[in-house]
Amino acid sequence: MISQTRATHPPLDPAGIADALRPFGESRMLPPAAYTDPAVFGWERQRFFGGGWACVGLASDLAAPGDQRAVSIGVGSVLLSRDHDGTLHAFANYCRHRGHELLPCGESAQRPAIVCPYHSWTYGLAGELRAAKGFKGTAGFDETRWGLVELPVTEWHGLIFVDNSGSAEPMESALADLADLVAPYEPERLVIAGRHSYDAAANWKILTENYHECYHCPVIHPELCRISPPNSGENYHTAGPWLGGWMQLRDGMDTMSLDGASFGVPLRGLDAASRRIVIYVSIFPNVLLSLHPDYVMTHVLTPVAVGRTLIECTWAFAPESLAQPGFDPGYAIEFWDITNRQDWSACESVHRGLTSRHARPGPLSPDEDAVYMFVNQVARGYTGDSVWKASIRSGTS
Repeated sequence: MISQTRATHPPLDPAGIADALRPFGESRMLPPAAYTDPAVFGWERQRFFGGGWACVGLASDLAAPGDQRAVSIGVGSVLLSRDHDGTLHAFANYCRHRGHELLPCGESAQRPAIVCPYHSWTYGLAGELRAAKGFKGTAGFDETRWGLVELPVTEWHGLIFVDNSGSAEPMESALADLADLVAPYEPERLVIAGRHSYDAAANWKILTENYHECYHCPVIHPELCRISPPNSGENYHTAGPWLGGWMQLRDGMDTMSLDGASFGVPLRGLDAASRRIVIYVSIFPNVLLSLHPDYVMTHVLTPVAVGRTLIECTWAFAPESLAQPGFDPGYAIEFWDITNRQDWSACESVHRGLTSRHARPGPLSPDEDAVYMFVNQVARGYTGDSVWKASIRSGTS
């Protein structure tokens, strides 16, 4: 498969990419075609989503041996499987016989083996071929040659990442700094108590750009601004495939909810200072991770068209919160559902605006430095620089 470092360039004006790579304060946004041209989108699916690590879901959705799920990645899909030893596997989602999908994309199964629904070729949960109807005793047929095509897969703090290219740098080294930041929140220990699926009529990059600035917050997020000052906090100085920053809670506010009150238990790994901030980070290309004093919210983006993105949003809380009599996670879910919908509406309007034949790349305000960092990630990827490479530990303070 093609890796990002060997990829050809997308069908964009090189001068427009160069403008996006100029120093902050001088740069421009990406050319409108980066958000609206189906050919650019096809290039991104191959290189960004299919040419390095991409998130394909939550580890808790494949918790038991025999759990299987097929998910979209790049231009195809991958089959995830938890074997009898508890090890997670990822396979190209096609049968080695005639290419039939092993599971339809988006569907799950709980079985002791992987069975092709076309001709019943049967594989073990670790991908080895166990039975091929009609081939037993056939001269020259070697079952060991026809196991499923396995892909690199990693569980990282409760998230599942797959490298569809098979050639990306190890995830752990690229996310070393972020792991230090995330570890006290123990996302892998938390329990998902809420889940919403959204369908946004906007390019996937617009959603991430919106996530990384609060320049828009006073205009469209009155609920958020009552709880967290939109001009508070700082961004982290990072290298590699992640970026983000933190914002403060106002005095008297305990978490991001409509009245600032928390009905959950503070996460046990956090110190007093960490309980007064909310951290917002993205992992390229498709994870938005929001770390709160009492819960973790995760958005996983799945682009399905140049102007359409599916978003799976989950809210996870400490087991101690769920153990409280009458615990209701709605205080967090309602707040962010309102805020999410405000964001998606704005992003859809941006996408529509960028389809204008008169659209030109605009400048970035001093408050949009994290947007600049994300645009820089994308633009460097367009030039052939792999986003998923071992990063230098730069510190997060």
